[in-house]
Amino acid sequence: MSKETRNFDAQVDKILHLMIHSLYTNKDIFLRELISNASDACDKLRYESNKKPDLLDDDSPFKISISVDKEKKLLKIKDNGIGMSKQDLIDNLGTIASSGTKRFLDQLSGDESKDVELIGQFGVGFYAVFMVATEVWVHTMKAGEKTAWTWYSKGDTNFSIEENNDFTERGTEIVIKIKDNEEQYLDRFRISHIVSTYSDHISIPISFYSSEVDKEKILNSSSALWTKQKSDITDEQYEEFYKKIASAGDKPWMTLHNVNEGKVQFTNLLFIPSNPTFDMYHPDRVRRVKLYIKRVFINDEGIDIVPQYMRFLRGVVDSEDLPLNISRENLQHNNIIESIKNSIAKKVVNSLEKKLKSDKEEYIKFWNNFGPVLKEGLCESLNVPENLIDLCIFRHSKSDNYISLAEYVQNMKEQQNEIFYISGGDYEKLKQHPQLEAFEKRDIDVLFLCDTVDDFWVSVVHQYKDKSLKSITRSDIDLGEENKKDDKKEKDKTPEEPKGLVEYCKRVLGNLVSDVKISKKLLSTPACIAVKEGALDIRMERYLIEQKQLKESSAKIFEINAEHPIFQFIASELKAGPGNKTTENLVKILFDQACVVEGEPVQSPKEFSERMSNFLTQVLEKS
Repeated sequence: MSKETRNFDAQVDKILHLMIHSLYTNKDIFLRELISNASDACDKLRYESNKKPDLLDDDSPFKISISVDKEKKLLKIKDNGIGMSKQDLIDNLGTIASSGTKRFLDQLSGDESKDVELIGQFGVGFYAVFMVATEVWVHTMKAGEKTAWTWYSKGDTNFSIEENNDFTERGTEIVIKIKDNEEQYLDRFRISHIVSTYSDHISIPISFYSSEVDKEKILNSSSALWTKQKSDITDEQYEEFYKKIASAGDKPWMTLHNVNEGKVQFTNLLFIPSNPTFDMYHPDRVRRVKLYIKRVFINDEGIDIVPQYMRFLRGVVDSEDLPLNISRENLQHNNIIESIKNSIAKKVVNSLEKKLKSDKEEYIKFWNNFGPVLKEGLCESLNVPENLIDLCIFRHSKSDNYISLAEYVQNMKEQQNEIFYISGGDYEKLKQHPQLEAFEKRDIDVLFLCDTVDDFWVSVVHQYKDKSLKSITRSDIDLGEENKKDDKKEKDKTPEEPKGLVEYCKRVLGNLVSDVKISKKLLSTPACIAVKEGALDIRMERYLIEQKQLKESSAKIFEINAEHPIFQFIASELKAGPGNKTTENLVKILFDQACVVEGEPVQSPKEFSERMSNFLTQVLEKS
């Protein structure tokens, strides 16, 4: 039969341009696509042979072979799958999208980004071969038929089909003439690397042959661990796979192996490491869960397959619903990806919640490694599991142990309506914070929030169940109200203000403070600074200043302990007159000390130091 030449569809040049220049930025992908097609061909024949056993004309196992001819610059990929008839070649390779070509072409908009998205919905990965090929031959014979055919194209406007009497085996062989400067794809080490990276878990063995070595070598492991039943996998196999997939030396702290068979079908084999990952706080916040589609590796960087606040996860997700030739751009805005991500988030949160309830000591190990990252999820408002906050545990003022919000609420005093916390970077320093004094006296627990992320999520999450979260650095806290049990009991009374003391402090400090109040929280400490309800927390404001998002700190409220001996002395001096240099310096020293305790800069370190030196000198002179 003579050669028959046919034209591609009218817009083939445009589509090939999109395929080669837009859909794939990594040229290695062409080999992944061809291997995937070969694997599919074998799977199709395996399926068809269940109904028609005679399609398997021999007992030879399915296989995919790759070979090279460096002198002629030829790369060959061959399979013994179902093969193609002449009409199959026209339908599958003569048009860009075999299923729905007209619909595909009708939807082309001229907007390249949108057209790339359309390409991802049709099976057109074969054409990625023209990224590296000048010519392509497809020799094929369909199972159950006796005639072989050759399809040929240079990737321009047409293709040809002719009968091939020399090709006598069932299956397909693709012969690629490699472009100049693309000879790397004739190198057996490069081919081996591509196969092990992208197609290692193809269930059919992939062999390589070259005259250089004169023998076949199997390039893939032919085993996708996550496709096996959990009961058939040992802990040692999970550990070995984790170390390989995560490039890690530790053991997995938790293994999550699930098959989702709902509206979106996927399998996940995910691991939580025992040790913090090296890139956990990388500026790009990289996630390293590998995405597979039908056991073919797609990508493992920048894929939004797990939430950012779970970027400590390592492992694989294998989707049955995504098209193999989906682009990186489409992966960022794909409903199936979003469904998988949300499902994984729920699975991880539920598994961690079970661990917290069953083995808190072991959970604390996880929390110390990854708690700050997980709490980032509390700052998000969309598609976050409701019970994420139940995973958060905190140090607190009543013991050195960790406590959850649920445990805190369960242990709250009668009539207490707020969950109190204080934020700061150092747990040991927070335990000594002066604003804890009244809480400890009244046996009211206070949570210690020691991570930077705490300043952010408490500005988003204002309540837990029906209890408000409140920083003890707020100035409007009334512990008398929190401590009341009934009307018969004596109420805590606000200390009576010595006459003129508050106004005097306001006059001395001027615009350094927004207000001066008698403290209801201090016992042995003379003074502290606080902020009003609704204002930025002190540490959050300082962080924003460091990040150049605020120019300067705002004036704080100066809370004074009117019963402290120093303020009693100042009050007695005020009874005798309008105040003096000594009382003025005392007020300024106490304000500067309160700033130091909160980590706030003093207005003039030099003047603060001089005042302190003068007072110490006076003490020495009197002693």
